[in-house]
Amino acid sequence: MPDMRHIIHADLDAFYAAVEQLDNPELRGKPVLVGGSPQSRGVVATASYEARVFGVHSAMPMATAVRQCPHGIVVRPRFDRYREMSRRVMDIFHDVTDLVEPLSLDEAYLDVTEAVEGGKLPLGVAIDLKRRVNNETGLNVSIGLGTCKSVAKIASDLEKPDGLVVVAPGEERDFLAPLAVGKLWGIGPKTVERLHQDGVATIGDLAAQPDDWFARRFGKRAAAIHAKALGQDDDPVKTERSPKSISAETTFAEDLSEPQELRETLDRLSTSVAGSLERKGIRGRTVTIKLRLADFTTLTRQTTLPRYTYAVEDIQQTGWTLLSAELAPGKAFRLLGVGMSGFESEVERPWQLSLPWDVEDAPS
Repeated sequence: MPDMRHIIHADLDAFYAAVEQLDNPELRGKPVLVGGSPQSRGVVATASYEARVFGVHSAMPMATAVRQCPHGIVVRPRFDRYREMSRRVMDIFHDVTDLVEPLSLDEAYLDVTEAVEGGKLPLGVAIDLKRRVNNETGLNVSIGLGTCKSVAKIASDLEKPDGLVVVAPGEERDFLAPLAVGKLWGIGPKTVERLHQDGVATIGDLAAQPDDWFARRFGKRAAAIHAKALGQDDDPVKTERSPKSISAETTFAEDLSEPQELRETLDRLSTSVAGSLERKGIRGRTVTIKLRLADFTTLTRQTTLPRYTYAVEDIQQTGWTLLSAELAPGKAFRLLGVGMSGFESEVERPWQLSLPWDVEDAPS
């Protein structure tokens, strides 16, 4: 592996909504909400930037989005069309380099080291990529360019939409230092709260902490988190991804035994999972719940449905059937999780993404 790598993170802007606006000129310049029906607990898969100014975001219940953005135009997802457009974009990426790691339909890492070593300027590769995507598909892509994946991903998000942020070799730590600590991969909302209590607000604050502090706060993740805070990340661009599950879980402040409270939590977690499935354009058949009892015993229960689905109602109903079978007088729970797996087996879908159970510590 070369000493100096050049990594691009490419992220299509408001992808589903952008495709809808591309195909239907009447939607251009208007707030578009792609997702399920507000009458049936649907969630927002993608909102156009015109809708985002009203505070609408992905995974938000569609009913809430419509209240916040009353003039929003709700459009049902057309995943076949999104997959078609995604393949066109991924083909462009593969023209640039063989080392492409799709993360979902609308984003990917590209290792362009070979092109740079062949005489191209990193900035030139990024500009050409943006131009080609726009000229050949009509879509805008935001790009972050750096010497590692974590820096490139953070960079791509800073000037959306249609952004281009380049972090020069040797400037990684200075680039990251003023940014909010929650922008770092692996630092989710719960961890941000704990870090703020320690006086750690920025990535620079985090990077400055001593090794023993990292060991206490992050355990086995300490070295990896510390390295990423310094802008050091040797994770390679992987050209194959093996999907396993998409899931969400929460740990209760106090043990819960009340069925209604458990049902409400299950519905909320199911909505989060359904939103992830919709955004990625994938469907699964196996619903799993994870339970941790008051004595820390951990249980998993699952069932396989007769058809593939990403519908929130299917996940909620199946999850509740599994959960209700575990309820008993005096039985209390400290953790509840919901997951979907058994995704459709399609060789044309290398972009399915596996997520860890603990999405509470995924980036916000």
